[in-house]
Amino acid sequence: MSLTFHWFLPTNGDSRDVVGGGHGTPTTASGRDRPPTVAYLSQIARAAEDLGFLGALTPTGAWCEDAWLTTAMVSRHTERLKFLVAFRPGFVSPTLAAQMASSFQRQSGGRLLLNVVTGGESHEQRAYGDFLDKDARYRRTGEFLHIVRELWDGKTVDLSGEHLRVEDARLTRVPDPVPDVYFGGSSPIAGEVAARHADVYLTWGEPPAQVAEKIAWVRGLAAAEGRTLRFGIRLHVITRDTSEQAWTEARRLLDGFDPDTVRSVQAGLARSESQGQRRMLALHGGGRDGLEIHPNLWAGIGLVRGGAGTALVGSHEEVAERIEEYHALGIDEFVLSGYPHLEEAYWFGEGVLPRLAERGLWRHPFAAPAVPALQVPFTG
Repeated sequence: MSLTFHWFLPTNGDSRDVVGGGHGTPTTASGRDRPPTVAYLSQIARAAEDLGFLGALTPTGAWCEDAWLTTAMVSRHTERLKFLVAFRPGFVSPTLAAQMASSFQRQSGGRLLLNVVTGGESHEQRAYGDFLDKDARYRRTGEFLHIVRELWDGKTVDLSGEHLRVEDARLTRVPDPVPDVYFGGSSPIAGEVAARHADVYLTWGEPPAQVAEKIAWVRGLAAAEGRTLRFGIRLHVITRDTSEQAWTEARRLLDGFDPDTVRSVQAGLARSESQGQRRMLALHGGGRDGLEIHPNLWAGIGLVRGGAGTALVGSHEEVAERIEEYHALGIDEFVLSGYPHLEEAYWFGEGVLPRLAERGLWRHPFAAPAVPALQVPFTG
């Protein structure tokens, strides 16, 4: 089985420095270095497509551009790249969301993937008019995905749930193909929702031992539901020709973290209700020492950025080895990013992917099949 790689569209802005934001924290000033225009994001998307990334994740929240609208515009400038659109199910009706996904599939040629984000921060949810607590949001997400999947199957849906109610809901045209649903979460109720409704369970980049525990946990929950999931991981990357060059770049990024910004971001993230965010914070403890928490796994990004806060750092060969290590645990999909996203896509795509191809772990998803050479009889 070939590993799958996705890149990231920085709809909160890009920079040669780390752009902070997420989980209720604002985008840092570096996000203004390269504004998230359609032209720039399309440049990244085309590079990812050429290099062999299957899709590109777009985030959701008040700190970035809207994922649905942005990817719809960027999709017109690409041909095959899929878009892993993050969206929050509490902000739109399930019937409308199912219809939007169906339209996106038809208009893009089947290039939509959905990253369902329940929302871990109540104060941010309230800004959008959502006043449920965290566990209630997950229960609503379960109802939401049940309705959406029934509609995608062409069924007429009547449901009166704890949080959602629809009557005689149906789609005139169902999506073809039905988009895969990506879902993450570290709390018990998040695991239950993933087991029942997700196609791919996503985890942030924790050390392999912790990732193995998560996989075993969710795999067991899914088995109890009679389902089998795929597993993916969300990481940043800093990969160079040599290990020394990669760690020099990591140190440069770290040296650029303003101490006041670090304190402000960490204070904001400490209030997070997200169990996954707490696990990220525990990896670095808010300090600048001991940030290599596993060989080639660096927790420095999380000092100024909410959400995914770890990076694979090393030579192309070392990063390929770490990817193989995660794959051995059961990870088949990798959602990656790096600062700046255009240049880092090339570093990874030209440095690491060929090494994984040599190991038989990856093939270009858009490569044309080999055509046998024409045999011309020898005549003389």
